Amino acid sequence: MLLAALAILTTFDQGLNVRDFGAKGDGVALDSVAINATIDAASAKGGGTVFLPAGTYRSLSIHLKSNISLYLDQGAVLLAADRGPGVEYDAAEANPSNKYQDYGHTYFHNSLIWGEKIENVSILGRGTIYGKGLVSGTTKNATDGNKAISLRECRNVTLKDFTIRHGGWFGILATGIDHMTIDNLLIDTNRDGMDIDCCRDVHVSNCSVNSPHDDGICLKSSFPLGYARATEDVSITNCHVSGFVEGTFLDGTFVRKGNPTGRIKFGTESNGGFKNIAISNCVFDYSGGFALETVDGGDLEDVTISNITMRDIMNAPIFLRLGRRMRGPDGVPVGHLRRVSISDVRVINAHDSCIIAGIPDHPIEDVVFSRIRMESVGGGAQTDVIPREDEKGYPEPTALGAMPSNGFFVRHAKGIEFHDVELRTTAPDARPPFVMDDVEGVDFLGIRALRQGPLMSLSNVRLLRVRMADGMRDTEKKFVAKGKF
Repeated sequence: MLLAALAILTTFDQGLNVRDFGAKGDGVALDSVAINATIDAASAKGGGTVFLPAGTYRSLSIHLKSNISLYLDQGAVLLAADRGPGVEYDAAEANPSNKYQDYGHTYFHNSLIWGEKIENVSILGRGTIYGKGLVSGTTKNATDGNKAISLRECRNVTLKDFTIRHGGWFGILATGIDHMTIDNLLIDTNRDGMDIDCCRDVHVSNCSVNSPHDDGICLKSSFPLGYARATEDVSITNCHVSGFVEGTFLDGTFVRKGNPTGRIKFGTESNGGFKNIAISNCVFDYSGGFALETVDGGDLEDVTISNITMRDIMNAPIFLRLGRRMRGPDGVPVGHLRRVSISDVRVINAHDSCIIAGIPDHPIEDVVFSRIRMESVGGGAQTDVIPREDEKGYPEPTALGAMPSNGFFVRHAKGIEFHDVELRTTAPDARPPFVMDDVEGVDFLGIRALRQGPLMSLSNVRLLRVRMADGMRDTEKKFVAKGKF
């Protein structure tokens, strides 16, 4: 019986066991040569499963190939080796399109696991990828590994069930991928959890991502492919993002420290834009909020966000930003941010107001907020501060400075609707819940707000309609140059 069981393990799913090719799995031997040999052997047969049984496999760069499943069994740890003399990751490859994005997005081979122009590939199993030896930023040494998983221009990719611990610059960097499923991953890392860049037809589900120092689930559309390509047809559902101290999410201690990130974000790199995206049933806990940004000429459009619970949000719970950074080829016009629906959102203990910020002559368009309940920490004093425009800067809520509202600040926008919105503050706050500047076509319906003064402060607002708002008569105004209501 024992021999039969061992035979089953050795021929797992008609696949190949890395131990049969010399892998030790003892955490000491360098096993990447054996793992790559197993992948090569499976590929020579036309594909199949490469099986890592329980053990710790100290490794350098692993080369995925088409029609391969890399299976990490329960108890298997793929350990990124510390770099040293004679211990080097694959060198960062040449990329002539290295001008418009940072080092991490430009190069792919300097990773623990990488694949380029392959198809029908998966990484599966309940094991762990531990990026201990990966660096987390730009390096002068081309053979430093800085990503746990890196994929470029691939098709039909599945990533499922495993854990990433300390993933380096990116736990997952997927660029130019068509048809990708990411499901049931647990990520506790030092920088971005997953970056989905210039990808089409992507489904992210049932993932928990803890990333205190950077973004959790991040959509981008940068320029490493040499042309602008949209990230489009994406769904993100049933996911959890947070910013607890790294490692304390996996061990269950959930330590809180500092001002974490850990959010869901579109951008910052946004040359190709973002189109046709649905996000639903997600939880934010001790993290940043949603950030929808396009600042490099791409269009961000047709986005639906629904059924979101957010707690202890350390910056703007919702940040929509159209900017003019234009980090890309010359001659590209400013993009558009339009047709966004955000509904059924519950926010508790927000530390800033929501921000919808276009730029002069380029408004954010057609945004609908429905059934929003938000409680902020409050404590703000009455102020006439005017947030910075910063239209060419890096798009972050903090870049605009202090907010004059305790609920929503809206500037350079057109066609904005607030339906069934309730705003409260824990501590008294003298700022109005809504501040609007240079907005055309704004509709309030069913607004409730616990406040000390006016409900809204308006400047250069055209086509205002208010119905069923606490403390206000129903009103319609063609133009408000400046006023508080």
